[in-house]
Amino acid sequence: MSGTACADGTEGVAAGRDGLPYKLVATDLDGTLLRSDDSVSRRTRDALAAATEAGAAHLVVTGRGVPWTRHILQDLGYQGLAVCGQGAQVYHAGENRLLTSVTLDRQLGGVALAKIEAEVGPLYLAASRDGLDGDVLVGPGYALTGALPSTPLTDASDLWSAPLNKIYIQHPELSDDELAEAARRAAGGFVTVAMAGQGIVELLPLGLSKATGLSLAARRLGVKAAETIAFGDMPNDIPMFAWAAHGVAMANAHAELKAVADEVTASNDEDGIAVVLERLLG
Repeated sequence: MSGTACADGTEGVAAGRDGLPYKLVATDLDGTLLRSDDSVSRRTRDALAAATEAGAAHLVVTGRGVPWTRHILQDLGYQGLAVCGQGAQVYHAGENRLLTSVTLDRQLGGVALAKIEAEVGPLYLAASRDGLDGDVLVGPGYALTGALPSTPLTDASDLWSAPLNKIYIQHPELSDDELAEAARRAAGGFVTVAMAGQGIVELLPLGLSKATGLSLAARRLGVKAAETIAFGDMPNDIPMFAWAAHGVAMANAHAELKAVADEVTASNDEDGIAVVLERLLG
């Protein structure tokens, strides 16, 4: 990341040079920056490097908590800020420390779960604990996507024994869209409901979104919303698109995100981020 030192010790971003109209490139991870095999292609790496060389910052903005994001940032050689946990965490990768962290009110979380289950029946549960090394607890029946580290949740009371960033819910019969809609209807006044990927419906602190963390990180970098381009693929990226000047949906994106995007690029497996950045860089 190129930039100049700010009074608070973070890096400011120099004005983008000719050919790149944005100072900040915000990218989701799964389904966006990451290919289906969880890799980042050489073409996309080179395009992001060219963007930073032209004076922009690359900011990862992901639903993953820090423990599930750190290894990807290390592989990218990423030293700057990252927004993790669906906006709950602003993380300094180079210093391996949290700058901000928002947790779910556990009483409200319990009420929300009870209201949702009263409407749709029993749920399969998982939860992400707060902190740099917070465990992801996975309860019986919950289908975890990918080979990410987790801890079995065998005693339901353990769900509430430490601060949480979010709760994940699944239903044995409802689709992700149906479950998210039912959860908002039943508990939207207590938590934010986000649909972040296949099998990933989340209950977050009320009012939290990717835009929350993105705006905090951008302020630290000295960058405005009007100077930001954002890439994503799922409905949880809608607030990020609303905040940024230009939102780019991947070809593989959910229909709800495509509907509000400024443009649609190629898929994550076809280097959609690189396609746009190469065009902007000329």
